Amino acid sequence: MDSAGNIEFSKDGFGELPRSLPENCVEYLLFVVDNKNEARSPLPYLEDVRKAAIQLCDKMTKGYIWQRDSFQLRLERNQDLVYLHGTTDYGDSVEDEWLIVYLLRELTKSFPTLWVRIFDGDGEFLFVEAASVLPKWLSPEIDSNRAWIHDGKFYMIPLAASSDTKRPLSLPEAVGLIKTSPNILIHSTFVEAEAFYRLEKYPKHITDTIHHSIVTIPRKLAYILHEKPSTMAPAVESFYLRHPVAIKSISSPSGNVHFPPEDLVAVSVKFTKVLFAQLKSQRFPAPPIWSATLEAAENRAAGEDDARKRLARLEMGMKVTSGFEMLAADAANKDSRLAREFSVVLEDVEEDGVQALPTNEDIRKWEDAYRDDDESWLDINFEQFENELEGSKGPQERPRNGFGDSSAQANLQKIVSRFEAFLNDEKAGVDGAEGGGMDDDDDISDDSEEYSDDEDKAVSFDEEQFSSLMREMMGLPAAQYEDSKNGAKYPNNANARNTIDNEDEDIRQIAAQMEAELKEHGALKLDPEPERRNAIESGDDTDLKSKTKDDLLREVDGGEESSGEEVDVDYNLAKNLLESFKSQAGMAGPAGNILGMMGLQLPRDEDEEDDN
Repeated sequence: MDSAGNIEFSKDGFGELPRSLPENCVEYLLFVVDNKNEARSPLPYLEDVRKAAIQLCDKMTKGYIWQRDSFQLRLERNQDLVYLHGTTDYGDSVEDEWLIVYLLRELTKSFPTLWVRIFDGDGEFLFVEAASVLPKWLSPEIDSNRAWIHDGKFYMIPLAASSDTKRPLSLPEAVGLIKTSPNILIHSTFVEAEAFYRLEKYPKHITDTIHHSIVTIPRKLAYILHEKPSTMAPAVESFYLRHPVAIKSISSPSGNVHFPPEDLVAVSVKFTKVLFAQLKSQRFPAPPIWSATLEAAENRAAGEDDARKRLARLEMGMKVTSGFEMLAADAANKDSRLAREFSVVLEDVEEDGVQALPTNEDIRKWEDAYRDDDESWLDINFEQFENELEGSKGPQERPRNGFGDSSAQANLQKIVSRFEAFLNDEKAGVDGAEGGGMDDDDDISDDSEEYSDDEDKAVSFDEEQFSSLMREMMGLPAAQYEDSKNGAKYPNNANARNTIDNEDEDIRQIAAQMEAELKEHGALKLDPEPERRNAIESGDDTDLKSKTKDDLLREVDGGEESSGEEVDVDYNLAKNLLESFKSQAGMAGPAGNILGMMGLQLPRDEDEEDDN
């Protein structure tokens, strides 16, 4: 088993169990593949890549707060492979994971010999994103080390790389293939668009995830957050998880705390939207040391808007302060760089004393010292939410040039663009759209040409698969699929074609059974009188208008004999419409509406009305 968590098969055919990543972790491997300078050591080049990656990260994520771990790289050797390796725990912020994907994709654009593999606890999550357009042979059981990012593009290692055997590739195998046969790799524009779809909002989304809010906190804490705003992440985590050891530090009325509710200041602090929502959504009873302060603020808040706003800021500040208290009590047990940084800053501030703290005048000079962002993004109106799911807002809020929010419009544009690409593909037909292979200037080797054509067709609409799904929805026998032990995730069309004859026979049997049941319940009236049937089929309006509905129904029923002739669907339809119209008793109903749309006005039952 290698460091990337892949099975290495031993001589007897058995392998070790794969190592799985911890939950909410993403791992990335960076390789330099330079066939022109194979004799040159990759170490200097990898060091250049590492430095460029750190600089790129610092530039793009300046002021960003990572949920747990930040982007990081270190040199690693394994099985004669030398590469850069990094692991990031993104916690509850999946946006951190996609930010790393974006950074790595941008990095590969600057280094033409750089190849990147990235995966998480779910495996090849880029394949998961593109699941709707992946080749049918690809499944989670065999996709290890087959997804790569190079030159800003997404590549797949085909099944031919493993001699058409459905098994996972080891990391040395994958890297060796990239070195020796890079032309066999598949670059599909359809798969790439799906795999990288979430990256379209970057880099703007990096700043959009930040939220500033004015809270009332002790001056000492305000200074620490000004110096180290990133320490907000471990503090919120401590508050959110509330370890018993940590919460004990604020549960005592006379406890020795680092941030007592004294010398309070109202100042803007920086969160990510995830961190702010975690704090805001939590119901947290005030610790004993904060009770008197909050009670006084609640008394002043009665009937006064400004006072209620100050109370809300104080309550939020109480949560922030409590999180830092819990972090200070349990920092020694946390394997976190930010927690250690917080401990160092706190120790320095407490050693320097009050004279090191900023004055009110100093705080006013801070950048964004009183920035208070709108919190409406936290509110969920379920009526608007349902409208968004339907693709529109309420009638009073519908925008002129679209519907829903920007995300809904982006999803619609994505669907439309895919459909337009299908329609504009001259090679597309009833067999599906041709998927993208390598770039036009890339040549496929002769031994993989036939396989690549199959790959392209796999990234397409499958008519037989769709037909099989429709049969399942109708309760008919579905096409047989490949045995699950082979690890196939997608339908096997060859097996489906082998069962078509059997399915046709099954359909005929079910149709015969349905016909027998309809006859039993009188739904099918066989052998109508030919003359009466022809009269109705001829559309003789004069004859129809001269008779009542009962007259017509009696004539139809009386003229039916079992002659063994085939059922006339049109005749029975007319009879059923007459029966339905009579049952309306002069009221509006479906039969009358349908006949009215056809321009037919049936006579009223005047004799029945006279009797009444």
